[in-house]
Amino acid sequence: LKLCSTRSFKEGPGTLITIDEEETMEQPIISGIAFNRDEAKLTIRGVPDTPGVAFKILGPISAANIEVDMIVQNVAHDNTTDFTFTVHRNDYQAAQTVLENTAREIGAREVVGDTKIAKVSIVGVGMRSHAGVASRMFESLAKESINIQMISTSEIKVSVVIEEKYLELAVRALHTAFELDAPARQGE
Repeated sequence: LKLCSTRSFKEGPGTLITIDEEETMEQPIISGIAFNRDEAKLTIRGVPDTPGVAFKILGPISAANIEVDMIVQNVAHDNTTDFTFTVHRNDYQAAQTVLENTAREIGAREVVGDTKIAKVSIVGVGMRSHAGVASRMFESLAKESINIQMISTSEIKVSVVIEEKYLELAVRALHTAFELDAPARQGE
């Protein structure tokens, strides 16, 4: 961090804290791999694609005090959408019941679910400014024939949902791909 003197919102000197972008942009910092096997996935298929559909689906889930993690919505050519989200595995049955009621109310085709999933994340700083980080993650999982079901990104992590049976293999592959299993280099 660099400290630079500057003016603040009030008259008088202030302090501006900045990050040395050259140093930060040089190399992404992957600090670790996180995983969660306590997830479940629900999909409501064939939902009429109209404004407010996300609220019609997630409003009742929220009203049932069920937390949603990852969300993916795909619009099909027939003006319907498939809406997928993950919940904690303990909330799966309650969420499925709510979602089946919602499906009947909004005229959706079906509700399907999966309790044998896991979420794996690479965690670090500056993920969005380094396009190769997500690609390296996806490549290392592909080399192990691990299919990615959902993807979520943020500034500090890239997360994927995979079949639970591949969790340990995925974590090992990612540790190797990002050299997290290598001994620390001198001076670090």
